[in-house]
Amino acid sequence: MHPNPTVVERELELMLVLSPERAIPVPARLAYYADDPYAVHVTFHIDSGHPVHWTFARDLLVEGVFRPCGHGDVRVWPSKADGRSVVLMALSSPDGDALLEAPSAQVSAWLERTLRAVPPGTERGQLGLDDGLAELLTP
Repeated sequence: MHPNPTVVERELELMLVLSPERAIPVPARLAYYADDPYAVHVTFHIDSGHPVHWTFARDLLVEGVFRPCGHGDVRVWPSKADGRSVVLMALSSPDGDALLEAPSAQVSAWLERTLRAVPPGTERGQLGLDDGLAELLTP
């Protein structure tokens, strides 16, 4: 782990899609930590007073901006809503399912910042595994 890991955050408003005709705004924070380089973290601030946290692969969100991807608990795909480009995220858990709509431009700009912080293919080096292993193996 690095002593001062890079953090890339973005506050934005997502829409929780309740039906084709109805959606409600949900404030959210996207977070990326260079010392957890494969993951993105999304925190939803819902009315219950308790934020809801989701963590999933950065690659899934990167690909989902361009084409449908994922299966199981997290699926992501691009779409249009009222003439705007959006990214849809379908999240499933034992507590229920949610379909969230995010503005593509804001998500893409945030993802670009994460990709500059830790370029694809360099994630392994961010984990410090090689340094830790070398330290363990040094007599």
